Amino acid sequence: MNTNSNSYTIIYASVMVVIVAFLLAFVSSSLKETQSKNVQLDTKKQILAALNIKNVEDADAEYKKYVKGDMLMNVDGTLAENTGEFVTNYEKEAKENQRLHVFVCEVDGQTKYVVPVYGAGLWGAIWGYVALNEDKDTVYGTYFSHASETPGLGAEIATDWFQKEFEGKKTIENGAVALGVTKNGKVEKPDYQVDGISGGTITSVGVDAMLKACLNSYLSFLTK
Repeated sequence: MNTNSNSYTIIYASVMVVIVAFLLAFVSSSLKETQSKNVQLDTKKQILAALNIKNVEDADAEYKKYVKGDMLMNVDGTLAENTGEFVTNYEKEAKENQRLHVFVCEVDGQTKYVVPVYGAGLWGAIWGYVALNEDKDTVYGTYFSHASETPGLGAEIATDWFQKEFEGKKTIENGAVALGVTKNGKVEKPDYQVDGISGGTITSVGVDAMLKACLNSYLSFLTK
């Protein structure tokens, strides 16, 4: 056995592992700011999509044009300006930081309010944004997305045809959140409900639960 040769191999391998680890850490650190910026831009595009402003090229510019304030809801339903950084994980904001965001927007001279929603579908997370008219009781637009719902079934929540079903629907009935999704063909309250996706029952139920749970958190604002 050549002890010197084995020692050289071990030292060489150790040095290479350290170098590779350093390079990976450097690349990761260098890309972190870019990745964070991309996530922010995507979030702004989603907020704009709820306002029916889609396929934008400059998300920052369009966001500044339409979104007049990133606000936080107080317990009594009043709004206060968010003086912190722009965030992208609103589920964490609500559950861990007890911060509920409301985006105050202006479209064609009319005030709109956009609130984040989040929940669970059949296979994973679902999320989105609901835009309300100034009365806070009529849906202006919605945006929904998902992590891993089934293509052609639950994944249809991300399509325009499904999201447009919500436009003009009412949110509150007798002081409670009534906006929701029912089983396909079983709409009983057309002013508040939309048809679920045929073959995507569990995802539809997830969207319904998401809307009711998240909008209920904003009830003091919606009914103020």
